[in-house]
Amino acid sequence: MRPPSSLALATPRGGRPPAARQSRFRGGKLGRGSSFGVLLAALLVGIHAASWAQDEVPFITTPDYVTLAMLQLAGVGPADRVVDLGSGDGRIVITAARLFGASGLGVELVPDLVQQSRRHAQAAGVADRTEFRVQDLFATDLRGFSVVTMYLLPAVNLQLRPRLLALPAGTRVVSHDWDMGDWAPDRTLTLEVPDKPIGREKKSSVHLWVVPAAVQGLWCTAGAQLDLTQRFQAFSATLQARGVAAPVAVFDGRISGTVLQAVGSLGEPRADLRLDRDTLQLQRAAAPASAYEGRRFRRAGAAGCSD
Repeated sequence: MRPPSSLALATPRGGRPPAARQSRFRGGKLGRGSSFGVLLAALLVGIHAASWAQDEVPFITTPDYVTLAMLQLAGVGPADRVVDLGSGDGRIVITAARLFGASGLGVELVPDLVQQSRRHAQAAGVADRTEFRVQDLFATDLRGFSVVTMYLLPAVNLQLRPRLLALPAGTRVVSHDWDMGDWAPDRTLTLEVPDKPIGREKKSSVHLWVVPAAVQGLWCTAGAQLDLTQRFQAFSATLQARGVAAPVAVFDGRISGTVLQAVGSLGEPRADLRLDRDTLQLQRAAAPASAYEGRRFRRAGAAGCSD
């Protein structure tokens, strides 16, 4: 499958950068002279000769229809600010601005690619809504962006993961091919890419994560408490009346941004909660927890919950 012509940028697509001998993979730094980098580069292109030079790792671009899928999966719109980490020729940020009305920033280590990106944005008519910087992605302030996109190596994704999890709840993170270890994506798409230059399977995976609210801990309301444990998007909650040993209800569920939804073993709704700044509201619950619907819980202080 080839990308529809309507998705092509108003400038030439991709290829190798002018300075072609880069020890990098779309913003992911392999480390020049590193034996690990040599082996990883060889693995990526399906070459098993250990003598293959690491600085011949090609510059890999994201096909236009994969770019489109990434932005659609993230639900990008005019209100969004997109940051692309390792932005290459700028196509993700330019497409977000041109087709979705968003604004965005691309950060890239190669100055020639940054200059190329600026020219592409000018030709596409979106220079006023896009910015490109020569900058290390680890030096980039991610605050203020609602969507983060990347096509980096797995080790780089894992290095970035703590910073991504610290972003405001609801921030969308999209990665081409590589995952985040045991932080499972909320959604994954698989696309056929017949002319993909790396790997045996000519496919691309596009992963989406929605940064979950940090809700772990004890929450209090008059006469009751809610004890929450959390691992990434998954949570467990125990609702208990103050001074009563047996819990009112125990439920498990998933967090999507600031919304917590719990379901039963057959998929039936058990409880919906929503975080609003410093309060957690129980919006809906099955009996017997339904007696607490509408209650707002606040984080416990050092002394725990007390009336």
